[in-house]
Amino acid sequence: MGLSDELDRDVESIRPPEWGRVVPSRSAVAWQVVDPDGKPVQPIQRFLRDFVARGNRPGSVRSYAYALQRWWRFVLAINVSWDKVTSAEVRDFVLWLKAVDKPRRVPRTKSAATAGRINPITRKQYPSDRYEARTIRHSNAVLRSFYEFWIEMGQGPLVNPVPRERAKGRRPHAHHNPLDPYRPEGRLRYNPPLAKRRPRAMPDQRWIELFAALRYNRDRAILALAISTAARASELLGLRGADLDWGDQLIRVRRKGTRAEQWLPASPDAFVWLRLYLAEIGEVGADEPVWQTLRRRRRDTSGLRRHPLDYAALRAVLRRVNAALSTNWTMHDLRHTCALRMIRDKRLSLRDVQVILGHAHVTTTQIYLEDDDYEVIKRVRGYLADRDTSRPTAPEPVAAGYDANDLTVLFGETPR
Repeated sequence: MGLSDELDRDVESIRPPEWGRVVPSRSAVAWQVVDPDGKPVQPIQRFLRDFVARGNRPGSVRSYAYALQRWWRFVLAINVSWDKVTSAEVRDFVLWLKAVDKPRRVPRTKSAATAGRINPITRKQYPSDRYEARTIRHSNAVLRSFYEFWIEMGQGPLVNPVPRERAKGRRPHAHHNPLDPYRPEGRLRYNPPLAKRRPRAMPDQRWIELFAALRYNRDRAILALAISTAARASELLGLRGADLDWGDQLIRVRRKGTRAEQWLPASPDAFVWLRLYLAEIGEVGADEPVWQTLRRRRRDTSGLRRHPLDYAALRAVLRRVNAALSTNWTMHDLRHTCALRMIRDKRLSLRDVQVILGHAHVTTTQIYLEDDDYEVIKRVRGYLADRDTSRPTAPEPVAAGYDANDLTVLFGETPR
């Protein structure tokens, strides 16, 4: 590719083909990228096998597979081989992601009117049709990891096409200790900046409305556990019968990422709703999933059967409630709400909150020390209300027969 081609590429006119699919697999690699003939794309497949061998979870494999499929479609559209790309192609890929809308299999219906807008009740933005900055940064991280793997194998480009910015004002590794490993310096060059977002608590009245809109004890139980334990949705969905300690009202979760087991205290109300839910479906075995749903599989005439509740079904529950309340709450809002409630309680230390949230570093927990917008607004409203009630009033008139100036000399001026 010549210099003129690099400078004159019109990224907005690029239309990648509907090439390949990301499909689940029963092999060691839970997700695969296959070509139009249904065969795995070998460069991606070999990288994902190494990715799985390094201990990454199936959810991460799926995320990486979709990012690499998007990249593969782009290099096919610009007619550049995957192992011949340079930083110019990555730069144009980032520009293309910023300029185009996300492809959709099914066009928007009800959500078309709210895409990208701010909900007036929750004050949260609805997902837009454009690629967010976090998606672009994740894509860059995936590509850098992919090409690092192939450069080590000796079959990729000579230089990683996703470069890092050099530290300004100093030479990289200028004071490196020979006994320590080299660490990456500088952020990825084409990473867009992220807007700083503070965690926000759901107001108590909004939580009451959300909880009242739930229709089933199962949904009430899982949301009550979420707002009292601050556990993530994936951690709650992984609960088994043996993970419930009824005597001490504890639940055992497997932490996201590390998969470490941890017991978390839950509120008595949460266990009440959990008992009501289990009274409906019957006791679950020690190794059986706690959360179950009724489904009918395709081409199955035997009727409804119980299946483990997955993340898509839980999202559907919230989607129905949000539609009824005209809101856009998520399960992660409950985690933020619980964290902010605990951080404001003087009986709990920052270390206590860190343990409950499962943060590896206390600096991550410190983001909850920042004042929530709702609390700031509440305090300012109180301040303004006090100012209105303490406005100076006109002095009472002097009684007949007295001179106001003489009273001022005698008693001093009346404060206003």
